[in-house]
Amino acid sequence: MHPAFLYLPGARLELPELRAALLDGHLVAVGEAFIPADLVEGPGTRASSIATLIPQDTAASGPTAAWIHGAGDAPPALHHVRRVVDRRIRPVLDRRVTLHDVYVPESELVRLGGVAVLTPRRTMVDLALGLHRDESLMRWIAALTDVSPTLADEAIQSLDDLGRVPGKLAGRAALARIAVRTR
Repeated sequence: MHPAFLYLPGARLELPELRAALLDGHLVAVGEAFIPADLVEGPGTRASSIATLIPQDTAASGPTAAWIHGAGDAPPALHHVRRVVDRRIRPVLDRRVTLHDVYVPESELVRLGGVAVLTPRRTMVDLALGLHRDESLMRWIAALTDVSPTLADEAIQSLDDLGRVPGKLAGRAALARIAVRTR
């Protein structure tokens, strides 16, 4: 999608003007932005729409990455990012963004709409590992499985390759239940 079709409040049009176009049916809301109603909302569009929330040296992760990859209709209320540099960072974060201070190597990233995003497989692994702390992640796992049915099996393989990690057993069990339903 060409950046000219992505309307961020305050850039070319103010929020009231964008909302009026939304009410008239000319635009649809995507993340923090608006796009023409006749455009397809793909991963690149979703990533571009929240680019201002993703700090430098970080990548979208967890529910945010799942949403970017096509899971669900609406973005998460709280966006998640992980650092992509091997040194500690102290970014200025929007109150709707939480930083997980865990390094993610370049091999587990994709660039969508100019934003670094965890790959679908790594996203599924991260969601599964977080289940023991937050059961609401299950809805993102299920939605991401709807986008790519083989992803649960791929994530199980990745979990099996990990050593001892908190949440591994609960995450693997949840993914196994999902994988059985998608076969």
